Amino acid sequence: MSSDKDQQLLNALKNPSMTSVSKTRLQALSEQLVVKPADPGTFEDIPRIRRIAGDSAGPRVKDKVVIITGTNSPLGIGRASAHQFAHNGARAIYICDFSDQHLSVHVRELQSLYPAVEVHARQFDAGDEAAVAAVVDECLSRYGRLDIFFANAGAVGTNKHFGEVGGEEFMKTMRTNVLSVFVAIKYAAAAMMRTTTSEEGEGGKKKFPCGSIIATSSVAGLRSNAGSTDYSASKAAVRSLVQTTAYQLSGTGIRVNAIMPGLIETGMTAPLFTMARARGTEGKVGQLNPLRRGAVADEVARVALFLGSDEASYVNGQGWAVDGGLSAGHPVVPGKLA
Repeated sequence: MSSDKDQQLLNALKNPSMTSVSKTRLQALSEQLVVKPADPGTFEDIPRIRRIAGDSAGPRVKDKVVIITGTNSPLGIGRASAHQFAHNGARAIYICDFSDQHLSVHVRELQSLYPAVEVHARQFDAGDEAAVAAVVDECLSRYGRLDIFFANAGAVGTNKHFGEVGGEEFMKTMRTNVLSVFVAIKYAAAAMMRTTTSEEGEGGKKKFPCGSIIATSSVAGLRSNAGSTDYSASKAAVRSLVQTTAYQLSGTGIRVNAIMPGLIETGMTAPLFTMARARGTEGKVGQLNPLRRGAVADEVARVALFLGSDEASYVNGQGWAVDGGLSAGHPVVPGKLA
């Protein structure tokens, strides 16, 4: 990092002739826009590779502060992601859910495996704007920063024909699956804009705005026949939210992406897997995707880990399908394709 560039930025911010709007815009710029990467030099007659992120072999989210919603389920993506973030050096993790049935167990497990990571359990409705604002404020008050917000909370929806779904039922699904993502992005983005020039809080220095916001969508938001009408509509809306907000956060270094899981064995889908095992037809689960199987939560959590890390520094506004290839084509009956 160039100290000359840092001083130029500091001098510009101290300039009395600069308007408050200009100062705000300057303060909102990401490190990559303010401090250009140093010239890495050459090897013989070719330039060395420029690098933005740290070493992939080390902890991928070292010292980062993380909030995850939808973490109660023992089989869920939220719990698996908390383990991945903790395993990869997170400073602190807030695990949040509407239900606290298993949250205390998750805290004890994480603390036993990763004693250096501070784990906090919070119970609230992820669609409650005031509650989301409160946990973000608590995070800022304690650590002075927020680096990753994984808006993973979601509900399966009505599982009915659309003609049987009432308006209130439809909006209940939208509240859980879409409003929760909207308020997460709203308050997480504001928190990620916060910078500190000293060891404010327990999270250390943060000289530039930056962060990663991740939302759980679904392949049901891409194509039909993967969920009910209300569920599918909600997951399509999540994908749209990350696209539009990514553009509205232009230049800040705050990235917004969605993960779009396919058939994953979680608390939502456990009955399907249990039934298949009881019938001896587990081998048919996931047979329509090219990998010919379902997945476990950890396989999705590893994508969340990547998107939360600096290694995904140029991934923004995207919906990442984690579905075994299901959304890559149209399902066909094996042996019938000419």
